[in-house]
Amino acid sequence: MAKYALKPEYVKRIKTKPKYRQIVENVKPNLIKRNFNSTAPNKVWLTDITYLIHNEKRAYLSTIIDLYDRRIVAYRIGKFNNISLVTDTLNEAIAKKNVKNLIIHSDQGFQYTSFEYKAICEANGITISMSRKGTPIDDSPMERFHSILKKETLYNNYITSLEEYIAFVQSTYKPPM
Repeated sequence: MAKYALKPEYVKRIKTKPKYRQIVENVKPNLIKRNFNSTAPNKVWLTDITYLIHNEKRAYLSTIIDLYDRRIVAYRIGKFNNISLVTDTLNEAIAKKNVKNLIIHSDQGFQYTSFEYKAICEANGITISMSRKGTPIDDSPMERFHSILKKETLYNNYITSLEEYIAFVQSTYKPPM
């Protein structure tokens, strides 16, 4: 580079701070402890968020399933991975089902440790359970569900856009009324 009088230009990488942080005092213990059997409907729900990615565009899918029969209770697809995506999904599920003595199990994402999520659960008598940090196997039925969803939709079909992908997911996975 000296031969041609070239000087490198250094680009300073800016580290962005996350907008949301986990609220540690809202982390709850794991109540189901990998016991993925339920004796009746609406006793244990599992919830999580996954990405729907196509050509570097992404959407976020928040899903709640019933551990009893592994059916979708509610789901929402949004452009942003935020607290309102999770709370809207939870409110939709609560409006449809009887949630008395319900346990809802999730990971320790910032959405699930938020004050908004905690307030909705407490107001409806829902007990919160969370996986240990960095242990997706504690939420394996939910992880498996999202994996199968992606295999059945994105990987087995010719999809040309994110909008088509979202429409395909919505038409394939309709929760029971």
